[in-house]
Amino acid sequence: MARQGSFIPIAPEGWPFIVASLVPVAVAWIIGLVWLELIFIPPAVFVIAFFRDPEREIPNEAAGIVSPADGRVIKAEIIRDDRFLGTDALKISIFMNVFNVHVNRASASGKIVKIIYNPGKFFNASFDKASLENEQNAVILETPDGRRIAMNQIAGLIARRIVCRVNTGDSLEKGARFGLIRFGSRVDVFLPVDCVPSVKVGDKVSAGSSIIARWR
Repeated sequence: MARQGSFIPIAPEGWPFIVASLVPVAVAWIIGLVWLELIFIPPAVFVIAFFRDPEREIPNEAAGIVSPADGRVIKAEIIRDDRFLGTDALKISIFMNVFNVHVNRASASGKIVKIIYNPGKFFNASFDKASLENEQNAVILETPDGRRIAMNQIAGLIARRIVCRVNTGDSLEKGARFGLIRFGSRVDVFLPVDCVPSVKVGDKVSAGSSIIARWR
């Protein structure tokens, strides 16, 4: 469903890039160089598609924890998480390629208790070392019943800008938009260790609509 008054739903952060990509197309059209216009059109279409922001149907299953990102599951494992939750956790990693929707959505409803931003490098987001060394921004959320989860946005090889739209103290509903990452990236979700995963490595998921785990 497109937002009212918009033919193509676009993330607000994308408009500067879209306008910049359309300027060469317009200039080529004005001066009558059709061949040049045809060269500039594909990149402009790509940029528009990258920043698309479609509406999603959020599952009403109370126990369902939804994916924060579109993409492919590359990790689903129990780890020791000393950075965000300070305990053992179920970690689910979703890799977004440049063709996925890059708007990130809250995996559960709750209040943001901490945001941790770390500048870093730009390794391929599918590599294990990316989760430790790349630029990243973790949103730590506490549910109404006191359980905490962390959604860690990680920049990728091409991505150089993480956008976080929320602040500490804000409340989010499950499936609500909280940010995006420009041009290829990854999101790691850290859940209480007793959550039951409902995805496996290789599964494709959609932000806000795919259930990746369930509260026990």
